Amino acid sequence: MLKADTARNRLIGIGLVSVTFLCFAVLDTTAKWLVRTLPVVEVVWLRFVGHVLFTGLLLAPRHGRALLRTVHPTLQLLRGAMLFAMTGLNFWALQYLQLAETGAIQFAVPLLIALFGAWLLGERLDAGRWAAIGTGFAGVLLIVRPGTGGFHPAMLLALGNAMLYALFNLLTRRLAATDRPEATQFLSAVAAATLLAPFGIAAWRTPADATEWALLALLGIAGGTGHWLLAVAHRFAPASTLAPFLYQQIVWMTLLGWAVFDDVPGWPVAVGTGVVVASGLYLIARERGAR
Repeated sequence: MLKADTARNRLIGIGLVSVTFLCFAVLDTTAKWLVRTLPVVEVVWLRFVGHVLFTGLLLAPRHGRALLRTVHPTLQLLRGAMLFAMTGLNFWALQYLQLAETGAIQFAVPLLIALFGAWLLGERLDAGRWAAIGTGFAGVLLIVRPGTGGFHPAMLLALGNAMLYALFNLLTRRLAATDRPEATQFLSAVAAATLLAPFGIAAWRTPADATEWALLALLGIAGGTGHWLLAVAHRFAPASTLAPFLYQQIVWMTLLGWAVFDDVPGWPVAVGTGVVVASGLYLIARERGAR
């Protein structure tokens, strides 16, 4: 079900993934607001409940039972488990960190994809790629600053999220070859909502007012739309083409963090982000050149 690798299809994929990362920035901003007053596990669970309801109402009239059809049910279940674990780690970290800090750590994903590709797929890394990976992780250390007053343990949660997200991207590309993107995003959300239901119900605290209910609804809409667009984008373009556009998210995260929470990232985050972004872009350029 992958589209031909043409210039037009790559542009479509880039456009879709650009909107995706705006949706994810809105998702994180909304989550950071909500976890100040509601339990994290409840917010994560309702994020997936909203995702399922929104995408089900939107897609079921057109796709019907195709939303439940998959060639790889086990991989879809695994993707759903990874999705709720990633979201839980991210929302937990957002209780303590700025949006720009969690976003900057997330930019280690292309470096991690290269490492996991070598480890899991047997891909060879030359000296230039190893140098880029090492430099990129030096940038991550500058952001995290272990052993200094700028370090917060929640940064380890963000690092765990980045590691899972790298594997999640590889799995999304694998499923894009056989399953419809609508089914992929819907089934993964159903799996996440089902697995989290006992914990979300046990931690339940009724939202205080209409504003919190509206933000919970926005959480599901932004998450459902973003993950659907991400799955569609991988049908139109390979991961190596889409990966550089992950870095758009830092712009949205920084702007929304400043506008909503009055957060301005310090110079270590800014410099570290630049190092990580440059390293990731170098890896992507080398990958394209090799192909």
